[in-house]
Amino acid sequence: MTESSEETLFEKLGGKEAVEGAVDAFYEKVMADDRINYLFEGTDMKRQRAKQKAFMTYAFGGAPNYNGLSMRKAHTHLVEEKGLNDSHFDAVAENLQNTLKEMGVAEDLIGEVMEVVGSTRDDVLNR
Repeated sequence: MTESSEETLFEKLGGKEAVEGAVDAFYEKVMADDRINYLFEGTDMKRQRAKQKAFMTYAFGGAPNYNGLSMRKAHTHLVEEKGLNDSHFDAVAENLQNTLKEMGVAEDLIGEVMEVVGSTRDDVLNR
């Protein structure tokens, strides 16, 4: 089997419809979570969801590139103005993991997703 014929994480998760559904369900959890929902005050959530869908599509191998800001640039204002830190990152990751579990995603795929998410920690937290 050639490398190009291997299924991407994006495909394993169910493709566009599944990833977009997960992002929508994820933000429902985030906005109900008092540990982190204040970080999104004043945010256009429709636009935020679209950006997250585009990023996750790219990060999981469903698109060749991502045209949004780097993780570092996209989160600088949250670090500087709202004190974004590891506990916030962990709460966001927890909400994503719970969303995927509720959607019936296999544990091994959730592990792959969390590995990708975890790899962004230092950039998101501007370290």
